[in-house]
Amino acid sequence: MKSFLLAITCLLVCSAASAATLYISEFQGAPPLSVYYQAARMPALVDQTVAIGSSSAQSAAFGSSTGMIRVNTDVACNIIIGSNPTATTSKMRMSAGQTEYFLVTPGQKIAVIVGT
Repeated sequence: MKSFLLAITCLLVCSAASAATLYISEFQGAPPLSVYYQAARMPALVDQTVAIGSSSAQSAAFGSSTGMIRVNTDVACNIIIGSNPTATTSKMRMSAGQTEYFLVTPGQKIAVIVGT
């Protein structure tokens, strides 16, 4: 009985230790050049941060080679992208932990304000 309980305990502990799983799906070929997909060539040209507060704050202007940005926020916020953008709570909302990719034009900026 003692060895049976030990075996059951080991099985439960070993199963719990390997519970985290990475699921990978492989697909045939690459999409044609005329199809756009959410992927970025690494490494990033530039990484920058903007403090999110109760008033609109802008990023630095995107570089002359920038055509796409990845945005991740650690709090709920509202954003807008443009040449001289001002974020308000009526602009695009992002949830805490959300990540999005946007096509942009060199010289544009992103503005952000804390959301609800």
